Formats: sequence, C-alpha cells, structure tokens
Amino acid sequence: MTDTEPRFVKSTYSGGNGGDCVEWARTAQGVLVRDSKNPDGPRLKFTHAQWQSFTTSTKDS
Repeated sequence: MTDTEPRFVKSTYSGGNGGDCVEWARTAQGVLVRDSKNPDGPRLKFTHAQWQSFTTSTKDS
C-alpha cells in the first residue's frame, strides 16, 4: 500500500479560464471533494454510494 496523494480533477463544466473550481478524486474508500483555490484545506468525504446518489440527483434536477 502506498501513501500517494489522490489525483484530483476538475469538472469539464469549469471551463478553461483558470477560475476557482471544485475538484474531486476517487479513492478506494469513496470520493474526496476540495476547493481548488485551497487544495491543502478541508476536504469533504463521500462513500461511493453517497457520491452516486448525489450525482444522480443533480443530473435529474
């Protein structure tokens, strides 16, 4: 097992203007979410089931 930093990605909806965005990273335990302007700040943690529920509900809105 390694202690590597998760690979965070930005939404394709964030555009290419370098603005502040929400980033997410998939891990074995779930999904981490952080603010791109504060990458060392707090992170939200979701289980895979919670993330699936969130993304499904936002797509349906």
